[in-house]
Amino acid sequence: MRDENWTPSRRAIVKGLGATVAVPLAAPFVAPSLAADSKPLRLAVVAAQIADHTDYLNGATLAVDEINAAGGVKGRQIKIEHHDCDIFTPDGIQAGYRAVVDTKPDAIGSAFVPLARQTMLEALGDYKAPLLTGDTNMDLITFAKKNRDKYWNYFQVDPPEIYYGRMFPKFLDQVAAGGVWKPTNNKVHIIREQNNYNMQIAKEVVETLPSSKFELATITDIQYPMQDWGPVMQAIKKIQAGVIMLDYWVGAEEAAFCQEFVADPVKGALVYIQYGASQPEFLNVAGGAAEGMVWSTVLGVYDDAQGAEFRKKYAAKHPGVIGLCYTGSAYDTVYILK
Repeated sequence: MRDENWTPSRRAIVKGLGATVAVPLAAPFVAPSLAADSKPLRLAVVAAQIADHTDYLNGATLAVDEINAAGGVKGRQIKIEHHDCDIFTPDGIQAGYRAVVDTKPDAIGSAFVPLARQTMLEALGDYKAPLLTGDTNMDLITFAKKNRDKYWNYFQVDPPEIYYGRMFPKFLDQVAAGGVWKPTNNKVHIIREQNNYNMQIAKEVVETLPSSKFELATITDIQYPMQDWGPVMQAIKKIQAGVIMLDYWVGAEEAAFCQEFVADPVKGALVYIQYGASQPEFLNVAGGAAEGMVWSTVLGVYDDAQGAEFRKKYAAKHPGVIGLCYTGSAYDTVYILK
């Protein structure tokens, strides 16, 4: 059996990464010599008490139930061990992930932490169980790559946030050229939260806009939690941009924005909502106020036959509005580990 502190060669790392991207891993997510063990494979799921993380826990549970019903992994059942965590403070992240490591699970999965992401990896210490997350963060990828000898067991399963920003101007050009939408003007007004994630998205938009037919009008900064959209609405009415980009991530608060906007809209403006509309709470709060607005995610459940089958299975377990991001991400993550 390999020691838990074993460090693979560069060849082994590259080969392993290729396998993860191309196909599900052939072996269980512990050393192959343990496959004959009858003990359950323990998957620690770090899920805070917020909508995105509940989606993640539900999606992981659905996959585990399917795998166990089919006989498990080489005869071994998978056991999910749920860990709550304060993901909104560095100390909370450090303490939460250290507590997970103390239980010595076979693998760890989580949706994301919204700040101090390096702290999550540092909290692992020398424990080398696979950690797979959907953090959507370029800085975390860069940090892990620079310290690959230490964090070779970390995998970010979704594209980084830079692609929200890089693709948004291209999207505007496409929908305008296709006649789906006729811009009232080519100005883009970005409503940006002042965190690393959203500022990186806005930066990419600003850098990519010159290659499109659109131009930056202004950036209005906001801060989590957003409880008063009044000043933002005043800025929107003043600028009168043809495109309004809500560069934020909290579904319920983005829904509140939609409600206030439709009460006194900028006529003809295209409103784009980044990520948060994938959460069930967004539609539950926004209702008809979100009709006609557009949104995106880099980690969504596909709108095809495979996605439809997943939605059907998920709805059977969790009736109501389905989250369209971390439900599918967690489901796929468990199958990758299998």
